[in-house]
This record gives sequence, structure tokens and C-alpha cells, in this order.
Amino acid sequence: MPYGDRPREADSQRDAWGERLPRRLGLLSAIAVLVGSTIGSGIFRTPARIADLVPSPLPMLGVWGLGGLLVLCGALTFAELAALFPRSGGVYVYVREGFGRLPAFLFGWTELLVIRATALGAIATVFAEYLLRSLGYDPAAGLVHYVAAGAIVVTAVFNYVGVRWSAILLNLTTGAKYLALTLLFLLAFVLGQGEMGHYAASDGAVQARLFGLSLVSVLWAYDGWADVSFVSGEVKDPQRNLPRALVIGTVAVIAIYLAVNLAYLYLLPIASVRHSPLVAADAAQLLVGRVGVGLVSVVVMVSTFGTLMGSMLTGPRIIYAMADDDLFFRGLARVHPRFQTPSRSIALIGLLAVVFVLFLGFERLADTFVLAIWPFYALAAATVLVLRHRRPELERPVRTFGYPLVPLLFILSGAMILGNALITSPRDPAIAFGVILSGFPAYWLWVRLRGRAG
Repeated sequence: MPYGDRPREADSQRDAWGERLPRRLGLLSAIAVLVGSTIGSGIFRTPARIADLVPSPLPMLGVWGLGGLLVLCGALTFAELAALFPRSGGVYVYVREGFGRLPAFLFGWTELLVIRATALGAIATVFAEYLLRSLGYDPAAGLVHYVAAGAIVVTAVFNYVGVRWSAILLNLTTGAKYLALTLLFLLAFVLGQGEMGHYAASDGAVQARLFGLSLVSVLWAYDGWADVSFVSGEVKDPQRNLPRALVIGTVAVIAIYLAVNLAYLYLLPIASVRHSPLVAADAAQLLVGRVGVGLVSVVVMVSTFGTLMGSMLTGPRIIYAMADDDLFFRGLARVHPRFQTPSRSIALIGLLAVVFVLFLGFERLADTFVLAIWPFYALAAATVLVLRHRRPELERPVRTFGYPLVPLLFILSGAMILGNALITSPRDPAIAFGVILSGFPAYWLWVRLRGRAG
């Protein structure tokens, strides 16, 4: 029996790693989950914010490169954990194995209340805005919330009826948006009338504190790199495919993000980038005229819908894992007898996302997502250090490259980013940490109620 597991009902239905969900995702699908969950609206909107905080081309590219380096350190660290614990829930399982049930509960609690439902709502809102605009409707007219809710329902239904259909659609949308971004990069340097001098023309001084704050926004654009771990329990040959998917997918995202930002800065001076919320549309217009704006709208719709599909695929597996571990309502661990999916967890996450998108705004949620989830990323990475010391006898099919420097760098950088955000913009960390802290009384109450029920 895998380390940390306890006998539970339906053990006869579990595989060698204790998983009840069928393993239907191959290597390419696992890579598509990571890439598709990561590349959403961030690469189309975030560059303007980064350029505003870091108004110099090379330091701006440095932020994107440094953010990529940090998530690559995380991916290399998680590769060891994914091969060791190929279970649904990913980060939840790693935190539980390293630090116990309370921290694991806090992660699931934060995912449920803040990270997943609001992220789905924010992604769906961007999709709805572009869809309405392309159809000739004003996104500000009030329809956007209903269209976004409809998109959430559609992706929830796809995931409810089977991971295979979700994987097919995710593979298609991921391939389409990666190809589109690659074409934007190539066309910029083949057809574009840009200037290499743009890389040397600054639009202001770079401040260290704002450079650190810009990393939070960059990490929002990179967020999704760990999502494939949440569906670890459904990946074929997991000890081989999960580490590969984490590293290959993360490197692919880093490469395309750097390439696209190089293209933006080649076509546009940084002064224009920092005042262009839709910088991809402006770049495409320079390349192929007004038709480029329409093409970018289509790409953004495909990109955000794919990310919505990936996020709906991965997020419910955390709630499913909590329930399967008796840390949440047991009914949410139900596997649908026909579709073989965590159907009730999918329905719960979909319902919460619809509520959020209908009634709440999303102006400042991106930074809050990052600040809420990174403490748990760092905690999960620390599990590698803890288990190397506590359980050296465990068979490790994959070992973290550059151990212990790589996980230590990831943990330290995460702490520095959170600290800088706390000093520079305390409101967002306060919201994130407030939700995390609310999990302590919730855990205490849950344990007491379970104890009485038992």
C-alpha cells in the first residue's frame, strides 16, 4: 500500500497507487493539460501590466524569464513527487504526505473558496467578452455574465461525461492556440516592420520593488503549470509520463511566452506596450491590418475556452481527493458508475463558479490567486526535502534535478515574492491569507463533527 494511505471503502477498486479513477490520459494529453491550463488570457493581457511596472525592454523580458525559471524549478521538484504519489489531487497529496492533514485541508479549503471557482469565473468572463465583441454585441451591456456562466456549464458537462472527451477538446484547443502564438512570433520577424532598437528604448526607470511585484503578475500568466498534478490519478504509466509532462509542458510554455514577448517588443516600443491592454491585437494589426484584430479575438476565445476546459478538468480532483481522504463530505468522492468521473465534485465546482461569475467582479482576482496558491506550492516543494530526510528508504523512480538547490530556490523565491507583495500591495495578500486562516476553525469544526459522527 502506498505510503500514507489508509484502508478505506472500495479498496478493491483501487490500483497499485490507491487510485479509483481510470487512467486514460497519455503523455500528449498530460502535456496538453499543463499547456492548455496555463496559456489562457494572461499572455494577451499581462504584458501591458508588466511593461507598466517594468518600463524597460530587457528587464521586462527578464521578469518573464525569471518567472519561467521559478516555475521550472517547481516542475522539476514536483516531478519527483508526481512519480512518488501519482494520485488525484496532486499538490493536496504532496502537502498531506509531507506535513499532515491540516495543511492539506487548508489547501483544499482555499482552492474551493477562492482559487478555483473565481479563476474559472475570470477565465470565462474573458471568453465571453471576446465572443460578444466578435458577434457585434457590447460586452458592457450585461450579457457577459450569462455567456460566461453558460461557458462554465458547457465545460462542466464535458468533464462530467468523461475525461476522454475533455482530453480531445483540450488537445485540439491547446494545439490551436500554441500554433497561433508561434505564427505570431514568426510573422513578426518575417513580415513585421519592427525595429531592433525597441529592445534598447526604455520608458522610465526600473524600481526593485515594482520588479518584484511584476513577478506576481507574471506568475499569474504561468499559473497552471502544476495543474497536471491534480489529474495524476488518471494518467497512464504515471511514474514515467507525469515527470515528463511537467518538464516538457513547462519548458514549452516558457519558450512561447518569451517568443511572443520578443515579438511584441520588436513590433511596438515599450511605451506602446505599457498602454495597450490588448497588445496582441495591436501587434496583429501591424502585421495583417484590421483583420488581425478579428483573428486575435478568435485566438483569445479558443485560448480561454481551452484554459477553462483544463481548469474544470483539474480543479474538481482536489475536492474529490479531500472527500476520498475523509476531509470533506464523503459524497463528493463518488465516481460516476457510467462516466467514471468525480461527478459530484465537478458539479460543485461548476455551481460555485457560476455563482461567482454571476454576482462578483474580477478586477483584482489575478494577484489574489497567485498569493493564495503559492504558499502551498512552496509547502508541496518542501515535501521533497522532508521526505528525503524522514523516508530515505522510499523508492523514487525520479529524483529532483539539482537537489537540494532547485527546490530550495523555488521555496525561497516564493517566500520573497509573497513578502514583497505584502509590503508593496498589502490588500491582496490580506485577502488570500484571510481565506487560508479561515480554514483553521473550519478544520477544527470538521474534525469535531466527524468525531461525533464516528
